[in-house]
Formats: sequence, structure tokens, C-alpha cells
Amino acid sequence: MFQFEILFSDPKTGARIGRIITPRGVIETPVFMPVGTAGSIKALIPEWVASLGYPLILANTYHLLLRPGPDVIEKTGGLHKFMNWKGLILTDSGGFQVYSLSSFRKIKPEGILFKSHIDGTEYFLTPESSLEIQLKLNSDILMVLDTCIPYPSERTETEKLTQLTHEWALKSLEFWEKIKKVGKALFGIVQGGMYDDIRRQSAKFIGELPFNGYAIGGLSVGEPFELRNKMLEIALSELPEKAPRYLMGVGTPLDLVEAVIRGVDMFDCVLPTRNARRGTLFTSQGIISIKNSKYKEDFTPLDPECNCYTCRNYTKAYLRHLFLTKELLIYSLLTLHNLSYYAKIVKQIKEAIKGSTIEKLRENLSLLYQKSQKEDTDGSFDDF
Repeated sequence: MFQFEILFSDPKTGARIGRIITPRGVIETPVFMPVGTAGSIKALIPEWVASLGYPLILANTYHLLLRPGPDVIEKTGGLHKFMNWKGLILTDSGGFQVYSLSSFRKIKPEGILFKSHIDGTEYFLTPESSLEIQLKLNSDILMVLDTCIPYPSERTETEKLTQLTHEWALKSLEFWEKIKKVGKALFGIVQGGMYDDIRRQSAKFIGELPFNGYAIGGLSVGEPFELRNKMLEIALSELPEKAPRYLMGVGTPLDLVEAVIRGVDMFDCVLPTRNARRGTLFTSQGIISIKNSKYKEDFTPLDPECNCYTCRNYTKAYLRHLFLTKELLIYSLLTLHNLSYYAKIVKQIKEAIKGSTIEKLRENLSLLYQKSQKEDTDGSFDDF
């Protein structure tokens, strides 16, 4: 019921185009997942997200556990019905959010004891209970519970937490085998910190387990760009080629290209939506900050090469005005544009893979962002 097939591979790099087949629909990879943490892509209605061509979004077990609770969502028929999303949903296990948001957490062999960042309520999340919650949400792709390793971390601590991730992966598979949930997929997660041998051992261990797909976690946690790519290459070298590979929480359009070149198929990141709410936009001309004073009387669209609703109908001057006056409309307009841009980048990536020009795309994006960031940050800004 869940299948993955590789349709095309670039002979010059590890980049590939694939297809994930599920009961709810087909996903062509590489694919980027907009993040709907608490059951919505912030500032957008689901139909707008779908109209941009996104077949798959991400939601989060931690946040939906705290509010409104998995039982409420189950009673409505699952998260798809609850949020009126017709596409597929991947749910993260909640491990990273416990690490990053909880005011208190204690890692035990059985799971993670933590307090809600909202009201201090205590919860105990285990490999089994994380999957039970995700099943109540009725997600299509479920993630195992893992331990997020901060950067930097001592070797001893990295080994300990990675071993726990491995033990929880085995518990997750044991639980999964018992319930035999047809039509859904379970992904394992590689950890290992920033140590070559531990990262390799983790990828080898997880890669030999019978998961439907394999995720690479514990990156984009503050490490240098070069080190992230090194750890990514190590992990990918040990993971099965005939299964989808998912890089969690990464990143910029350039990050996507770098990872695709190395053989990654799936991505998620809050960057396009979060940056939009902060006034930072990705365009064919580079990265711009809409609050820059030079746009006060700029009556051109955000991106002359973009055909999204925002660029067709509004000028930089108007968008800047909305942003500085904190009009709620601005968050929808800017988020819509950034997700349009990401959809366009994914399309360009696929075209570049087919034409064996993805390394050229990487070079062009790198030069574009370096130039635009310098130009835009050199400008003056109004307080708001």
C-alpha cells in the first residue's frame, strides 16, 4: 500500500526523481513539506496551499497533544477532516519540540517526561504512545520517537542519546508489527550528532531496519554548513537507495539543492512561512526585507518573475505599508508568496535533475543569495 520508486537519476550526482505511492495519493519527489505545526499552515487556508501544488504537509505530535488533544481530533475523523486538508500529512513524533520548547524534560529508557510549555502540565511520551497519538491524528506518514542531540555535545552524551534512539526505533517497530496498520508508513530517524563514526553507525543501524522510509535528524541545530553536509553524506552512504530519504528541518532553497545533489528526497522547514511573517521574502532577484525604507515608493511587485496572487496584485510599497502597520492581511500575502517561491524552486530542481544541470543551479542560487543579502541589509529600515 506504500511504495517508492525511482523514476530518474542524474548520472553526474546523487540527485534523483522518485514517486511515493500511498492510498491517499501519489507524491513526486523531491518534495518540500510546508509546516502546519498545530494543524494549519499559518495565515493560509488549506485550499491556497494545495493550489500551489503541495501534496504533503507536516503537522506535529507535541503541539497537537497539548492542544486540542488527539482524542478531540480522532472524534472528528482525523486531522485531515479537522483542518480540511485533502492531501497527505506527515506527523513528526514530538521529540524535537520536547527538546526545544519544554521548560522541563527528563529522558528515561522508556521515554521522555516533560512539562508543557503552555501550562506546565506533565506528560510522558514513549515510542509507543507517540505512534498511538499519530494514529489518532490519522496521519499518512508517521515518525518514530527519537532523541534530539544539541550542538555541540560531548561524545559520551552523543553515544548515549543515539543508542536510546536506536532502542526506541526497535520498540516502535515492535509496536507497529502488532497493530499492522495497512496503508500507513513508518519512518526511522538517524541521529549520531556531529561525530563521523557515531553518525555512520546510526545510519547503518536504522538503515537495516524495515522502515518504509528513512529520515536524517539532528542537523540544522547550529552546526556549520560544511559540517552539516559532511554528516548528511555519511548518513546517506549507509541508507537504502530504494527508499525515500527525508532531511528533517532543513532549510533554505540552497540547502534543498545541496541535499538533493547528495540524494535526499523529502524536506520540511518553517523557514518560508516564518520568514514571511518577519518580512523576509525569497525572490528571483534574491532575498529582500520588505521593511527596508527603499521600498516606500516602490510600486513594482515583489518579484517580476512570480505569478503568485501577491505579485500579480500588490506592490512592494503597499506590502511594506501593511507590514509596518501590522495589518493582518500582510501575513497571508507574504506567506503565500514565499510558499509559491519554494514550489517554483522544487520545480526548478526537478528540471535541473533531468537536464543534469543541478550543480549549475546550486552555483546560481549561491551567488544570488550572497549578492542580495549584502545589498538589502546595507539599506536603512524603519522601526516598527
